[in-house]
Order: sequence, then C-alpha cells, then structure tokens
Amino acid sequence: MADAKFIPFEPHFEALHKPIVRRPWFPSRIARSSSRRYASTSPKSPKPSPLKDPIPLPKSPLATRHRSSGLRSTETYIAYGITKKLFEACSAQADYKIPQISQKGAEIPKTANGEDLGVGEGWWYEELGLLPTFSSWSQVTFLHMYLVTVRLRALPSPESFQTFARHLFDHFSNHAEDRMDVMHGIVSRPIRVKYLKDLFIQWRGVLAAYDEGLVKGDAVLAAAVWRNLYKGSYTDAQGRGEDVDWNNISQIVLYMRKVLTELAPLEEVSMAHHVGGEKGIFRSNQRVDKLVELDARGIEEPFLQESVEKEAPERT
Repeated sequence: MADAKFIPFEPHFEALHKPIVRRPWFPSRIARSSSRRYASTSPKSPKPSPLKDPIPLPKSPLATRHRSSGLRSTETYIAYGITKKLFEACSAQADYKIPQISQKGAEIPKTANGEDLGVGEGWWYEELGLLPTFSSWSQVTFLHMYLVTVRLRALPSPESFQTFARHLFDHFSNHAEDRMDVMHGIVSRPIRVKYLKDLFIQWRGVLAAYDEGLVKGDAVLAAAVWRNLYKGSYTDAQGRGEDVDWNNISQIVLYMRKVLTELAPLEEVSMAHHVGGEKGIFRSNQRVDKLVELDARGIEEPFLQESVEKEAPERT
C-alpha cells in the first residue's frame, strides 16, 4: 500500500471529458423539446402577459372587530398606567394622617360635624384653612381630578376620553374605599359601597359646577369652590365663628386658571411627570396670594355714567 500512487480526483476529471450518451433507461419524452409556448425561447413566441396585482379579499367583520378590540385593550392598559400616576398626584395635594390608628385604644378627635379629624400639612390646610378630614381630602382631590379631566377632553376620540376618565375615577374609588377601611375603621363593605355611591354623585356635581364656572366666569367658579370645599358655610372651617375668607377662595380660582393654562400644551403621556412633586405644576402654582391682593386696573379710575351706558347691552 505504501508503493501505491494516489492521484486525487483524477477519475472525475476523465469523466468530465467523456461524451454524454443517452442511457436506455432515460425517458425519451424528457429529452424532447417541449411543445408548450412558454418553454420555447424562439423570438416568434408570444410574450407572457404581465402579472396583475391580486384582487384583495374582502375584510372579515370578525377580524376587523378583533383588531379594534385589541387596540382598545392596548389603550386600556396605557390609560390605566397614566391615570394611576395622575391620580396619585391629585391625591397627594391634601393628604392627611390619623396618628391614633397606631395607638391602641386612642380616641380619634372629631369636628363639629362629627367627622374624624386628622393631621395635615401644606397649602390647603395651613393657608386656606381647610380641616384635614376625609371630606376635605376628597373634595381637593376632585378639584385636581377635574383639572386633569379638562385636559383629557382634548384626546383624539370620545372613546379614548371615556377610557381615561373611567380609569381615573376607578383609581379614586379604590383608594377612597381603602382609606375608609384602614384610616377610619369602616369595616362594613355595604356601608363603604354606600359612601362610594355618594362620592360618585358628588363627582358628577363637581364636573357640572366647575364647568359652569369656567364658562360663566370667576364669580360663578368661586361660588362652586365655596360650595364644594367650604360646604357653603359663611363661617370659617376652623369653627372659630369668623366669616369665611373670600380671599382664600379667590386664590383657589386663580390657582385653577393657572393650572389649566399650563396643562393645555402637555401631552397626556408626559402629563403625569409634570403635575406631581414639589416642582410640579400643582405645587408651583400655589403661591398666588400676591396676585390676588393686587388691585384691579380700573379700580382707581373715576366712575363715569357715560362709560356704564356704553358698556350696558342694548335692550331689544
């Protein structure tokens, strides 16, 4: 074997130079030229017609319905996350605590109306004179939810707005029920459900009252703030017997106007990142007391009967 001479691939090269001979087992019909016109390469053969676009199949109503359902499901998840962040920012504005919860046997102080009185800090309690109660928290939260809702009304479609609005109030309902149970000891589920129904009715009233105020002017808006936040009382919320400070209500009206102005250009996706926090839109617009104390431009102008007649509308 050692003396054998091995030449690689030589037999294969010899086979390449051998003439091709028709094998007896090779079918003759395969070797013949085809009579089909597209198999011929003759210039006289007709050219094949150009390919046409396929006729689109009719859309299935079921497939369309499933696709739209999928889009709505995706939007629902997005709306849930965005509104959760927005609600957390709204709820934090007038948050309060009840220290007696962690103290066994401690009695929770009450207001003159019998509400549980907690401990709260911030602009709404320290400067505007509201009491840190569940009622104050819910109404201040409603006010900020309303400001967010006004911006959400600019969504591309009514269906999108309804999705966002529904999730926003659902977050409030879940949080409010948890607060009733943990902080106020309302362990009965039917009682909590009854209170939640009352809160939903209040929410509908808040939407109508503040909408009317935005359209008809600051005086109507101030009256709505007075009814909702100060319960329509002519005396202060602290129970000192003093008259309600209308300067505080004016600050709230100006605060609402400024927040709505800054929310208008924001995208709904990024809105949650701009409203909360110490430097957010809510907190940064709470220092409006100096603007309210400024006199109106026309307060020092002399009173003229002619100017009143010109401004008065003509009666027909």
